[in-house]
Amino acid sequence: MINHVYEAFAVPGFLLFMAIEFIYARRKKKKEIFKFSSSITNISIGVADRLMDLFFSGSFYALYYYVYKNFHFFDIGKSWYVWVILILATDLVWYWYHRLGHEVNVLWGAHIVHHQSEEFNYTVSARITIFQAFVRTVFWSFLPLVGFHPDMVIPILLFHGAYSFFTHTQMIGKLGFLENILITPSHHRVHHASDEKYLNKNYGDVFVFWDMLFGTFQREQEAPTYGITHPLKSNSFLWQHFHYVLEIAVAVNRAATFKDKFLAVFGPPENMDPRIRPALERKYKIHTEKAQTNANFRFYLNFQLAVSIISLFVMSVMYDQMETASIVAISSTILVTLINCGALLEQKRWIYYLEIIRFFIPIIYVSQQYAGPEFLITMTVTFIIVSMLFPLQEWYHKRLFEERPELA
Repeated sequence: MINHVYEAFAVPGFLLFMAIEFIYARRKKKKEIFKFSSSITNISIGVADRLMDLFFSGSFYALYYYVYKNFHFFDIGKSWYVWVILILATDLVWYWYHRLGHEVNVLWGAHIVHHQSEEFNYTVSARITIFQAFVRTVFWSFLPLVGFHPDMVIPILLFHGAYSFFTHTQMIGKLGFLENILITPSHHRVHHASDEKYLNKNYGDVFVFWDMLFGTFQREQEAPTYGITHPLKSNSFLWQHFHYVLEIAVAVNRAATFKDKFLAVFGPPENMDPRIRPALERKYKIHTEKAQTNANFRFYLNFQLAVSIISLFVMSVMYDQMETASIVAISSTILVTLINCGALLEQKRWIYYLEIIRFFIPIIYVSQQYAGPEFLITMTVTFIIVSMLFPLQEWYHKRLFEERPELA
């Protein structure tokens, strides 16, 4: 319950800081720091991660207690100085989790979503997937395994997550002597850069001395170019999550020997054949023209995302009191909405059918929980008749996609 309430109030808290950064960037005449499509995409991915975390975070925490109870090596205790040792140990584990996430293909497949954005602001901190959370949990299980009590591990992990949020900004410059102690926004800007001199640098989360010790430290000099070395050029919610998994699958399928197949999964990302992604993009028709929109489009997209965030907040607060059917209905609606947001940004005409699916989710829920199958049949027949009498699909596309000034 504690974790669900934390998640519930963490979301509006982080949104508040995003809004403050946005307003401050506008006042400083740095409008380029926020791009409409990128920011929408970043927040959408963050909403999906928070939603999935509702289902899995309890299991993650239970795993820490299980490991500690059954396998811990030492009885470290809970003295005040253990907190100091623990935060250092947590940051060291984070360093290697983060570094291996860039150096091992299958781990990069979980982490790459965080680096795809070509902008850098607080919304980028939201680009975390449930796949990354699973990997991170495996690494963090080393802490209770050594002997740190989960009652101490969990709040330290929450602190780590909160601290890393604030390093994702261009609005804070260099911080003097703190640059030699902490991972600052300047250091983390380097980490998110795709420039050759900045690649594979600054993996730390709180303290900078791990990078200095292991030879991966780089100070910010020229202004970074953000994103991955081969830009994704897509706002598709599904493609951003799964494109690298498909690339690994293709690489494994093409490999002739067991060694090559093994390296396709566990080798370094820089050895991935750069021709695989363009081939997949052609196959799945990922390349699209730059998205364009009108005022209706922007309002509709913002409205959908706002409703998703509010729904997530309410469900987080009420999660332990909700029935399974209600959780499934709300979660399904949120996920379909997030996929729809990405498809809207991609100007996909098939989103009309996605709208129909979303329309029927609450109808199925009401029918199953309260009104019976007659309600579902009545609503289905009504929708079919209305669709035959009025050109709903044409009206939908016209409202969203006509008179489209270029999207910022």
